[in-house]
Amino acid sequence: MPNNTEQAALKPNIIFFMTDQQRWDCIGRYNSHIHTPNIDKLTAQGITYSQAVCQAPMCVPSRTSMMFGYYPSQLGVRTNHGGLYDEDKLPSDPLPELMRQAGYQTAGFGKTHWNHGVKNPVPSTRGFEVRAVGLSRDSGHYEDGAVMMGDAEPEGLAAYYEETKDYGGGEENSKGYLGCTSQVPTPWHRDGWVAEQCLKFIDEGLDESRPLFLYLSFLKPHAGFNVPKEFEELYDINEIPDIAQPPWELEQGTHLAATDAVNESSQINYWEKRHVWETMTPEERKRTTLRYWANCSWLDDYLGKALEKLEQQGRLDNALIVFVSDHGEMLGERQHRFSKYCLYESSVRVPMILAGSYLPQGKQGTVDDRPAELVDLVPTLSKAAGLPVNPQLPGLDLLGETQRLGTFCEFHGKGAEPHHSAPALMWRKQDYKLIMYMPGKLGEAIGRIGEFQGELYDLAADPNEWHNVYADENYARVRERMTGELLMHLACVWSRGPVFYDRHGLAAME
Repeated sequence: MPNNTEQAALKPNIIFFMTDQQRWDCIGRYNSHIHTPNIDKLTAQGITYSQAVCQAPMCVPSRTSMMFGYYPSQLGVRTNHGGLYDEDKLPSDPLPELMRQAGYQTAGFGKTHWNHGVKNPVPSTRGFEVRAVGLSRDSGHYEDGAVMMGDAEPEGLAAYYEETKDYGGGEENSKGYLGCTSQVPTPWHRDGWVAEQCLKFIDEGLDESRPLFLYLSFLKPHAGFNVPKEFEELYDINEIPDIAQPPWELEQGTHLAATDAVNESSQINYWEKRHVWETMTPEERKRTTLRYWANCSWLDDYLGKALEKLEQQGRLDNALIVFVSDHGEMLGERQHRFSKYCLYESSVRVPMILAGSYLPQGKQGTVDDRPAELVDLVPTLSKAAGLPVNPQLPGLDLLGETQRLGTFCEFHGKGAEPHHSAPALMWRKQDYKLIMYMPGKLGEAIGRIGEFQGELYDLAADPNEWHNVYADENYARVRERMTGELLMHLACVWSRGPVFYDRHGLAAME
């Protein structure tokens, strides 16, 4: 009989790296300007999923969907104001709990954005045995059993918040996007503190008798752009391209325009930023892009340090490594739009890489152009861990042969219920994208669904999505086919589940 250490070696260590708001094209494979040497090593040693998309273009529904393996609308978590709060009524076990049940030592460092600390006075760590969160206890994201930065390093967190105090909610106002050369020591940044906790754990906390599920998740490159000087200095501002702008001045006849129309704060936020960026010189605008890229480089450096320590500990000899982000960033496109909150390419596409010695031979350094989604990670990692895959999940095994026709993303505006925008749904293929949406608020939509509108983009000819060809009869067959595919995809997904499961994985009705 093999001993515990030999048993652990039979399952791959699963190393999960995640960033926040990193565009799909902000890795070295797709952007020759950007410095991400450690991510580039993963692309050279693994599989890059070139067509990967998130399931919602904002943090909470995207991350919740990814961790549970269901679409946001299946979970009822559609905007950043939502969340799954009740630990006894979860639709299924989230990814870290699945890994724990599979015999893994589970350690989570950094952002999950479950939102469950907002309403649950004693939230669990949802399967993480070791947990560190780079926030304060009163942030609304407190997790009982986690080490909180506000408790462990209050002076550092206070210094970080002092530097970013004028950056607004989520650090996303115009000052947050302008950023600064940070004067805060890197271990006092929230991401720096989290990364240092992770590195310490790799040195001192590994359980040799079990395989490892390690989750390291950052808050950046999401704004604010207060960046350590050494990473700013990787870039020459004269080599940074300015952001191309469309030939039109105002967003009209799109789901983004419809969202703005029902959300006054969204309109105010947009016009405030637009005014600032329109009055800048090209060099001043480039500084924002430079700092965003510098944030990507900084996190890449921490990723490299974690991989180096894991290799020293022998944990990469049998490993499956994931790198992904939760959604993208518009970064000034479409007449100076920033953040996400739309279904356009820069917002919904994400970098997704699987690497490591677990991969089949011949897959190293390859690009997989099949449609891929964040919900594919739960079935992929479950199978790698030796777990049965819940057949109700909409995701597919990324390492399997089955593929879908296209990818799905949903957007319900920025507001809290009952003030959501009516839904906008995306169906994307490599060459075309369809967006179906209702103008107005959700509560008013039922009686006028015949007023639905659409967008269709020929991505091969129009990668910027500036020309909506939905009404162009030359594209009628494409429009009709993609509309039918979207309808049947949703019908099949929603017909399968979720059936709510108890903690033992048995259907509640049984």
